[in-house]
Amino acid sequence: MFSDPLVTKLADFVRSVGIGVEACSIDWKSRFPGLDIRQGAVLVDESRLLHPGNILHEAGHIAVHDPVRRCEPKFSPTKGEEMSALAWSYAAAMHLGLGAELVFYPGSFTGWATALVENFVEGRYLGVPLLQRYGMAVEPRLAAERGVQPFPHMLRWVR
Repeated sequence: MFSDPLVTKLADFVRSVGIGVEACSIDWKSRFPGLDIRQGAVLVDESRLLHPGNILHEAGHIAVHDPVRRCEPKFSPTKGEEMSALAWSYAAAMHLGLGAELVFYPGSFTGWATALVENFVEGRYLGVPLLQRYGMAVEPRLAAERGVQPFPHMLRWVR
């Protein structure tokens, strides 16, 4: 389906957690070149894909989005869901044994990639309080009390 082994690995992971990934030609303007979200699935145009890590970030949007609204034609995440998607994509990269730089690569996130890598690597987890609220992960300080593995471990991948 995809020629790049990394794209295939990421797509397979996203599918394994219950989020659709479709290869297609994207000839319209989208947030990230070569990617879009439609009706609860990540669409990937590998020939136009800016960076493979964006697949995880877009999948994160779907994963943390309100399940009732997930498949609506117009996908519009809230600010909280945007923060949660950052944490989700970091957790996915860690789960796959890939570095934070996969999703927070140079030039991404309007120049904040280096700061995002630094924050996540040092345990300052943006977006994790909402993942915890959604029952998807537990902040490190509460994990021992609850007897579960702390973030970046995910209790479940989809809200």
